Amino acid sequence: MTRPRDARWPGPLAVLSEVRRTPGVTRAEAARRLGLGSGSATEITARLRALDLLDEVPAPAVGRGRPTTRLLPHPRGPLVAVVEVRYEGWRCALAGIDGRPAAVAAGRPAHDAEQQVVREIADALRDLRQRHGHRLRAVSVSVAAAVRHRRLVRPTILGWDPTDLSGILPDGAGATPLVIGNDATLAGLAEARGGAGLGAGTVLHLTVEVGLGGVLVIDGVPAVGGSGAGGEYGHMPFGDRSRRCPCGARGCWDNEVDGRALARHLGAGTPDDPRAFALDVLQRAEHDAEAAGAVRKVADALATGIAGLVNAHDPDVVTLGGLAPLIRAAAQPDFDAAYLDGLMEFRRADPIPLRAASLGDDGALIGAAAAGLDVVLSESGLDDWAADLDPDRPATTGSGT
Repeated sequence: MTRPRDARWPGPLAVLSEVRRTPGVTRAEAARRLGLGSGSATEITARLRALDLLDEVPAPAVGRGRPTTRLLPHPRGPLVAVVEVRYEGWRCALAGIDGRPAAVAAGRPAHDAEQQVVREIADALRDLRQRHGHRLRAVSVSVAAAVRHRRLVRPTILGWDPTDLSGILPDGAGATPLVIGNDATLAGLAEARGGAGLGAGTVLHLTVEVGLGGVLVIDGVPAVGGSGAGGEYGHMPFGDRSRRCPCGARGCWDNEVDGRALARHLGAGTPDDPRAFALDVLQRAEHDAEAAGAVRKVADALATGIAGLVNAHDPDVVTLGGLAPLIRAAAQPDFDAAYLDGLMEFRRADPIPLRAASLGDDGALIGAAAAGLDVVLSESGLDDWAADLDPDRPATTGSGT
């Protein structure tokens, strides 16, 4: 039996989307959500099995109904290599169509180590290419920097010059898609699709690490602008106009909400590691009046800016990542008062909820996996996958592998 090359993708893509949304979903539940008859669901999943995209395993019996199966990524299915580059270091993971990244490599702190980090990542991707061959369908990178036309245009947090990351693709990768996104943008994508923003149509995600970033996600799609550099909320002029930001603009919000701002309020020099400094001050604030005062100032600046963005974007929910929930918790009364005070009056009776991000440090990695899978599990991506399969290898015809 040769593998089908003329499968129509709308039905299969819909089923794959259900598996991405709910890994391990039963075939019966996927059919119900999609409005498919049992015969259509059986035919579509058989096609996906034949293309090494889905596997089926028996689902636990419930009541007296007809037995069904759970839908899982095929053990020979497509993979996305996911890379995260941040101040503290880099890591690489693999994700199947369920979007769950499994770490496979990690390396040195990225700060001031551009060439070494790029070389180490390229080596890790080369090893993955050698081990997984055609199954490696895309490389998706999350990076703590502004990204424009897939180029890092302002990687100042990393201590890098503007950088083209296309060199990380291993030799022989050919036309392997390379997806590059800002870490806050990708974390927001993950929170909107499967985290604290799940179920909301419009999600505003903001995260504080070294500086502040974020993204507006509408119906599961991040609004990143014409060149991909949207969401640089930390560079809105919500701060002191007398202060020049490293980005070149004046009055950036970035400078008011992170460890650098806390250090300034405490009369300390700019810390080498602003995130670690902020964590220390937040801990001290429980018993140190000076630290608590600094945190209140930062909390006020953060909450006031959030209110402004809520007025502008009208999201259904705001998700807060990184240090933002900790800042809020450390100065909750001041934060909440500043947030309400900054809202337009008609919003105050029922303010847009603020929720702590639920995916933690893995948010950007999960979001990068999702962005890579969006490319792989598209009509053109599935066409390429089907064309690359060996037509002479017998297809899987039953459940299991």
